[in-house]
Amino acid sequence: MHRLTIILLSFLMAVSASAFAAPAAGSSGQEGESGLNPGRIIIDHIIDSHEWHIASIGHTHISVPLPVILLDDGQLHVFMSSKFHHGHDAYNGYRLMPEGEYKGKIVKVLDDGVTIDSSDPLPLDFSITKNVFAILFSSILIGIIFISIARSYKRREGKEPKGLMSWMEPLILFIRDDIALPSIGHHNYMKYMPYLLTVFFFIFFNNLLGLIPLFPGGANVTGNIAVTMVMAVFTFAITTYKANKNYWVHIFNTPGVPWWLKYPVPLMPIVELMGVFTKPFVLMVRLFANITAGHIIILSFVTIIFIFGNINVGLGYGVSIFSVVFILFMTMLELLVAFIQAYVFTLLSALYFGMATEEHH
Repeated sequence: MHRLTIILLSFLMAVSASAFAAPAAGSSGQEGESGLNPGRIIIDHIIDSHEWHIASIGHTHISVPLPVILLDDGQLHVFMSSKFHHGHDAYNGYRLMPEGEYKGKIVKVLDDGVTIDSSDPLPLDFSITKNVFAILFSSILIGIIFISIARSYKRREGKEPKGLMSWMEPLILFIRDDIALPSIGHHNYMKYMPYLLTVFFFIFFNNLLGLIPLFPGGANVTGNIAVTMVMAVFTFAITTYKANKNYWVHIFNTPGVPWWLKYPVPLMPIVELMGVFTKPFVLMVRLFANITAGHIIILSFVTIIFIFGNINVGLGYGVSIFSVVFILFMTMLELLVAFIQAYVFTLLSALYFGMATEEHH
């Protein structure tokens, strides 16, 4: 166990050192003598990108190129992101911008390969970015796991769970018995179980994969507000579509509220109607903010080592001990947060479904 701990600590230090040894490609910000820009490095790690950066050793950037798919003037252009050479070169009239207004986006450039085509700078971008690849990977992983579990249940019908079944069954029963049933009710919960299970395990698996520092882990999928927005929109759409008459009556003519709060100025109906839209907004922001904050805190502790190391090498080694301890603590905490955030999103979705389908008493 002690050897394993030493190996993990050494591995963490090695990954951290390689990741922060050099500034990001194309950097032109205000950096210190060593070329370290902590703020830029942290942001580059948590945002989406067209390549999967693994490490930087000196001026050598180790990364996994991803497919670039552009639709421009009715023509489809497909090539690998390695053609851009980390944003330094243009390819086929397009360039991946490392800086400026279009940072991180692919723009059309003129024949000189540098000047942006001001007439129509942005083609339609359907590229397989880092987050898209991570979503595809996690979706395939979830599919493989649950298809194998379903087949195991068919083969072992009436027998006790075994292997992977014994790991996943408690979580499935937890979602059914402690989330869906109390929130939605016995009559309606089954129709929402597929969605609730999908949302829970999608968030949970991507949260866990985001904590793994090696490819294909480390992507900030659930810390991407576009991803959380899509999930929140699905919850909103299902809630609105399945809502019964009683749900809308409680919004536009809330029982038990004094009439002067509803007529002639519809104060309470306005407040209740705003709540219909703020609920999915809260779902979106809560998941995005918590996951992103966790990544930023961990990366901040890593950069502290090199900030103090730039001042004095011995000071950097001394601070590294405390930083690694805090990083391990935050990583353990993030494992808990990975489950809690999946649970909260699923629970709130179930509560919204329950309110939308609740019958009048």
